[in-house]
Amino acid sequence: MPAGRSGPAAQSARRPPLLLPLLLLCVLGAPRAGSGAHMAVISPQDPTLLIGSSLQATCSVHGDPPGATAEGLYWTLNGRRLAPELSRVLNTSTLALALANLNGSRQQSGDNLVCHARDGSILAGSCLYVGLPPEKPFNISCWSKNMKDLTCRWTPGAHGETFLHTNYSLKYKLRWYGQDNTCEEYHTVGPHSCHIPKDLALFTPYEIWVEATNRLGSARSDVLTLDILDVVTTDPPPDVHVSRVGGLEDQLSVRWVSPPALKDFLFQAKYQIRYRVEDSVDWKVVDDVSNQTSCRLAGLKPGTVYFVQVRCNPFGIYGSKKAGIWSEWSHPTAASTPRSERPGPGGGACEPRGGEPSSGPVRRELKQFLGWLKKHAYCSNLSFRLYDQWRAWMQKTHKTRNQHRTRGSCPRADGARRERLPNHPVVAWSCGLQPSKSI
Repeated sequence: MPAGRSGPAAQSARRPPLLLPLLLLCVLGAPRAGSGAHMAVISPQDPTLLIGSSLQATCSVHGDPPGATAEGLYWTLNGRRLAPELSRVLNTSTLALALANLNGSRQQSGDNLVCHARDGSILAGSCLYVGLPPEKPFNISCWSKNMKDLTCRWTPGAHGETFLHTNYSLKYKLRWYGQDNTCEEYHTVGPHSCHIPKDLALFTPYEIWVEATNRLGSARSDVLTLDILDVVTTDPPPDVHVSRVGGLEDQLSVRWVSPPALKDFLFQAKYQIRYRVEDSVDWKVVDDVSNQTSCRLAGLKPGTVYFVQVRCNPFGIYGSKKAGIWSEWSHPTAASTPRSERPGPGGGACEPRGGEPSSGPVRRELKQFLGWLKKHAYCSNLSFRLYDQWRAWMQKTHKTRNQHRTRGSCPRADGARRERLPNHPVVAWSCGLQPSKSI
């Protein structure tokens, strides 16, 4: 460009880019000087105000280079030029600004209020912090994974959003002695959480609270008192296996092992099972598993794939009387029930006789089985294995009987005798008895 050339193009070439200074203004500090000899100061500098407040600010220029008088100055807020009627000239070097009913800051690092020269160059800047003081945090909950650590989460005050950077600190100490400690690993399980990885005491209660602080004030939660032994959780039960129960078409067997991380501690455990069919998202929960490490699911659909999960609640750790905390669910394990060999509805099957509901085949057959044992067998080692053998034989007998029926007809009157259980050799052998005549 030739020396001495002036005009809009030349001014545009000399104008510094505005985007980067605006982004860094409240991070690196508001500039106190513009280009060349332009010197200006904004007052008040970096104020903190409540939402709804008003602001009276001034931009004062020192020196009298061309374009640096108050009449040539203007204001921007977050890069947007403010209306001229919001400003007024106090004297040749000072431009005043009046803002009313301020909204919360758009960014937690502060809103950028900038004073510009006539050519657009930045003379001075200030950060506006407009927001609310923090409110009292609440709903503190904590858990210990295998008694080796402690993780806590909490809920911010009622409003939550303060429009200002708010710092949350989790504090803890032993109840009767010891000094205050501050948790250091934040955001481990969410935005308002902290993890204490080690150096925790057992058999002694802890006091735990949360402090919230920002530029407008501070707030402290209520104190939570807890014993590590009362908030123990563990890993999900490992080695979950799901398998068929012989040829039983409506049952699956679920087996698992206790969480190994707690095997050296005195504790009890209760378990929950949930299961769903392959093409569904709805889980059914079995609550009454107690402290067993196996369970049989009954009343299932034949020929159907099921997904099964197990979780654990350790309680009574070293005699604690508090309930434990449920673990996460184990990874889903899948298995399928055998396909039914019985004809379905409309397939020639007859309605149950004697008014028995068709919804209770397991209970009806169990009643028949126990009645037969009472009358014809004296077996001290009654077990599910014996019952499974009996049910498998019943299904096989039912299938054979249906093959000899005339399609669409029911068995004759003497068919009632054939449906009753004979002394099948397998059952008699299981009880240590010799086969006898059919009943």
